[in-house]
Amino acid sequence: MELVALAPDVIFASGSTAVGPLQRATRSVPIVFALVPDPVGAGFVDGLARPGGNITGFTPYEYGIGVKWLEVLKEIAPSVARVAVVRDPTITAGIGSWAAIQSVSPSFGVELRPVDVRDAGEIERAIAVFAHNPNGGLIVTGSARAVVHRDLIVALAARYRLPAVYFEREFPAAGGLISYGAEISEQYRQAASYVDRILKGEKPADLPVQQPTKFELVINLKTANALGLEIPPTVVARADEVIE
Repeated sequence: MELVALAPDVIFASGSTAVGPLQRATRSVPIVFALVPDPVGAGFVDGLARPGGNITGFTPYEYGIGVKWLEVLKEIAPSVARVAVVRDPTITAGIGSWAAIQSVSPSFGVELRPVDVRDAGEIERAIAVFAHNPNGGLIVTGSARAVVHRDLIVALAARYRLPAVYFEREFPAAGGLISYGAEISEQYRQAASYVDRILKGEKPADLPVQQPTKFELVINLKTANALGLEIPPTVVARADEVIE
């Protein structure tokens, strides 16, 4: 990889799809990541407390957040009985998020359907088929591909009038309904502090992988109105940001 050939003092990477190729390219150049949900499962680090190699960084959530996504969806749209889970099946985060949501779906009384995000055509076809039957909703789990196809996913949710819960605020900011997740800018600020510490002589192996301590709930009320949804006042009161 050309970047490694430049012999940098440290590399910053965002997301699992960026860290994987870098790990294969070097086991010596320090790498600091942000937005990697499962660095242990992906094989990037030995453990969160003791990464053990040349890689460390910050995770945006644990898979258990999938329970919260489903809980929020049922809270804002109690009639939802079928949920399409948009995920990237090629990364551990996509597999793990699906499994976490699947494990609790019976207790919420919902049937799940996976929607892969490999390409735009696949997303459009899968959501169109899913939307043929009533009482559907979406959960969009974290991945770089979901971000790439953000506008398409938001547009499809609007076209088929599907209430949707997303993993980061950029989706409701782009017209999506609601999101629950870590503050993305904070991940980058924290990663910058690790880059600074490494440049001053510390080793990635000695810097624990850190998980977020604060999550934000963002609601787009304009989108809710367009869908004919009345967001419960208790949910609005919990929101960190309301887009009107």
